[in-house]
Amino acid sequence: MLLSAVQSVLLLAVIAVALPIGVLAVECVIAAVWPAVRTSTPVLSANTKVAVLMPAHNESGTITPVLQGIQQQLRPQDLLLVIADNCTDDTAAVARATGAQVLERQDTQRRGKGYALDFGIRALAADAPDVVVMMDADCLITGGSLLTLAAQALATDRPVQSRYLFAVPAEPSTKALISAFAITVKNWVRPLGMRQLGLPSLLFGTGMAFPWSVLTTVDLASGHIVEDMKLGFDLAIAGHPPLFAPEVQVMGQLPDNTQAATSQRTRWEHGHLSVLRDYVPQLLGQSLKQRRLDLLALALDLAVPPLTLLVMLWTLTIGLTGLAAVVGLGTLPILVAAMAGGILLIAIASAWLRFARQDIPLSSLLTFAGYLLWKIPLYFKFLVKPQSEWVRTERSQGKSPVQK
Repeated sequence: MLLSAVQSVLLLAVIAVALPIGVLAVECVIAAVWPAVRTSTPVLSANTKVAVLMPAHNESGTITPVLQGIQQQLRPQDLLLVIADNCTDDTAAVARATGAQVLERQDTQRRGKGYALDFGIRALAADAPDVVVMMDADCLITGGSLLTLAAQALATDRPVQSRYLFAVPAEPSTKALISAFAITVKNWVRPLGMRQLGLPSLLFGTGMAFPWSVLTTVDLASGHIVEDMKLGFDLAIAGHPPLFAPEVQVMGQLPDNTQAATSQRTRWEHGHLSVLRDYVPQLLGQSLKQRRLDLLALALDLAVPPLTLLVMLWTLTIGLTGLAAVVGLGTLPILVAAMAGGILLIAIASAWLRFARQDIPLSSLLTFAGYLLWKIPLYFKFLVKPQSEWVRTERSQGKSPVQK
């Protein structure tokens, strides 16, 4: 009886890891081999007004080229509004010098990007635009057009998310290359697979366009450390699931020092795990209540943990089931775990071959074990003391956001 119970627990544990691996594999393989979905490119009418909303906290050293790049794409009736949020430097003055409109916000009790965005939306409401495009102060549009995003948002009456990737430092470490690959999988490969299947996307925090009527259906005033993901799920539940637009690319810059990289990854992944914990049950419940398959698909997509953690969980699973097989507790769990490992390998290989082979050498992926060791404390900290406050990632001063 005890033997049977142990076997059942092991098998359930393996299945719990195998399911998100299966979702990841479907997304990656579909993105890699499925013919691209071709859609017509909508055009903004001459009287459409677009507002670009940019929260900025102590970004004076890098914000100028970002603002200049955006202004080159805007028409006379469009607006670029910077929210200088709790700044202790001259971000506001630097932004004004480029011709952008600037509002300054000081509220040390309500810190975070969500509060800054809410402040900006309230300011825009006096003369509401047709579309709001949200851009971070450390990102450049390097492909496609900001107005393309706005046009798609208006044409579909849905939030639209661009492809958001990261340039690596001039002399990248193996950690930086693997991080860049993981981001490519999360922000390009997987949402592309979802789009190919006619399913919605997550929001990534920058390069996002919203019809004004859609944006005002949810509350942005949040101190959540990944307010973008939360916003996307709130909008999806409200009937406005985001759409992925891979033809428009936004680029950020990975930090070039270990401390900043650790801080950034901690905020992202602790936020991801907290949203996973909170929203998977909500999305599943709402998919049943509203009878919507798109919410079920979003729940399954969100249930896939960060790639590194998924590999860690599979490694732990194969180790435990292997030990169980050695001591005579049955071979079925390890067989299922081994199959899951093969599927995980197919997912990673298809993503790398189709989307990352030219930029990320295979040799860097082969040193994945060292990267796992670097990430273990990050995930252990989530179990003990998860990060709950937004913290700005320190950047090198004087560099363009994607300067090598």
